[in-house]
Amino acid sequence: MAATRDIVATYRGPGKVMRRLLGEGVREDRALIYLMIGCLMVFVAQTPRLAREAFETGENLQMLMGASLMAWLFIAPLLLYGLGGLTYLVARALRSKITGYGARLALFWALLASCPVMLLWGLTAGFVGQGIQLTVVGFIWFILFMWFWTGGFRAAAAEGV
Repeated sequence: MAATRDIVATYRGPGKVMRRLLGEGVREDRALIYLMIGCLMVFVAQTPRLAREAFETGENLQMLMGASLMAWLFIAPLLLYGLGGLTYLVARALRSKITGYGARLALFWALLASCPVMLLWGLTAGFVGQGIQLTVVGFIWFILFMWFWTGGFRAAAAEGV
């Protein structure tokens, strides 16, 4: 199944999609590509906000975009790998059957699957700016991200993969 179909299916049931992804076997290359595409999509979501900020403040847009690109494509993946490892260690200390791969995949997939709402957040930040609308969209993204992550994490722990 295509990743786009899996993303849509995640909005109906993140655990079911995670079980299917884990059923394909341990594929670290696939987990890495989910992470990198998710980080790329977050970078793309930042561009309307950065353009607005550059227009309002007179800062150089290329500098803002370069810093955001560096942050999301080079630093964020390292931090997310660290977070995935930390959640694995905490889960193992609590006697979960989850593997490191399952913990990482649940986190990386949650980021990728929640990217459509992150793109909406970026458009809201770029066209509307600060306000209740941006806060509401950001809150919706956070709730979806946590739902996808916890649902995927529980499914991975149940599978023991």
